Amino acid sequence: MHTVSGGEVAGILVAVFWAILVSFLAVALARLAQTLKATTKLVADVTDQAVPLLTEASTAVRSAQTQIDRVDAIASDVQEVTSNASALSTTVASTFGGPLVKVAAFGYGVRRALGGRKEDVPAKASRRTVIVGRTVSRRSARGKRD
Repeated sequence: MHTVSGGEVAGILVAVFWAILVSFLAVALARLAQTLKATTKLVADVTDQAVPLLTEASTAVRSAQTQIDRVDAIASDVQEVTSNASALSTTVASTFGGPLVKVAAFGYGVRRALGGRKEDVPAKASRRTVIVGRTVSRRSARGKRD
């Protein structure tokens, strides 16, 4: 029979320790490989979905820029039309405004001169004296005074 010496026991313990350590490292590396595979697949999926989204976003931005350019052109045209309308209004007012006012005033003066006094202008109200309980015109009140 063979007896086991202390050095052999130590060698067997070291071998078992290394076997356990290598097993743990192998399991850790296998899990790390699975994680890297999943991450690679996730990145590939995100890239596959992001590229079309970025293309659509770029198209939308270009379209928005085109619309903004159109709105800017329209706003510029509206400003020009407003400026032209203001100038036209000032020109019409200065050209026709003064003479029209003068013609209207002349017509009013002619009507007033030819028509004499109009009926729609109220005559001067006669003065009346109020005595408690009755109204007496001033003429009749003056005639009754002594």
